Amino acid sequence: MKKSIAVLGLGRFGQFLTAELSRNGADVLIADEDEETVRKFANHVSCAVKADLNDPEVIRGLGLAGVDTVIVAMGSSLDSSIMCVMVAKELGVRHVIAKAASLRMGEILRRVGADEIIYPEKESAEMTARRLLSSDFLEYFDLGDELCVFSMRPKKEWVGKTLRELKLRDRYQLNIMAIRENGRTSATMNPDLVLTENAEIFAVAERQALDHILH
Repeated sequence: MKKSIAVLGLGRFGQFLTAELSRNGADVLIADEDEETVRKFANHVSCAVKADLNDPEVIRGLGLAGVDTVIVAMGSSLDSSIMCVMVAKELGVRHVIAKAASLRMGEILRRVGADEIIYPEKESAEMTARRLLSSDFLEYFDLGDELCVFSMRPKKEWVGKTLRELKLRDRYQLNIMAIRENGRTSATMNPDLVLTENAEIFAVAERQALDHILH
C-alpha cells in the first residue's frame, strides 16, 4: 500500500522533496500559491492544488485528514507554517513534519503541534562535513549559508607541486589562509611553496565548490 504524503509549500526544498517522493512511488498531494510551480508537478503527483496556505479554510479543503504524513515545507514563512501545522493536527493527521529556518522557528512550530522539525540547511551542512572528514579533510566549520572553513591534507595529485602550479583559487575557488607543516604554521603564502603529504592546509571556500575539491 502506497504511503500518502502531503507537501505544503513548493520552494526549492518542497520541489526537491516532491520529486523524490514521487520517484519512489509515494501517493503525493502538493499545494502552493504559485500556479506555475503547481502545474510543473501536476503530472507527477496524485493531486496538485493552487492554494493560499495562510487561509485555514483553504487548508481544510485540501483533504489532509486522509493522508499519513503532512510536510510543511515553508521554512521562510512562519505564519503560513503555523497555520498549516495547526490545521493538519486539528484534522487528525498523525505525523506532521515542519521545515524550520532557525531553532527559534522550530520551537514555535513544535509548540503548535509539529511532531518533527527538520532543518535542511543544517542537516545538509552536517552531511557535507561528515563526508568531507571521511576523506582528506580534517576539520570543517560552516560560516553561514554559503561559506565554510576547513583544514585538509593535500590531495595526492597536489603533493610535490607548488601553489603557483596548482592554481587552487582559479581551479577550486579555494582561498588558503595558512599552511602548517612540521609543527610550524605560516599565514604568508609563498607561491613557490611545494606541498608535501604531511602539510595541513587551512582554507575558506563556498560550500558549493567543495564537490570540485573532492573529485
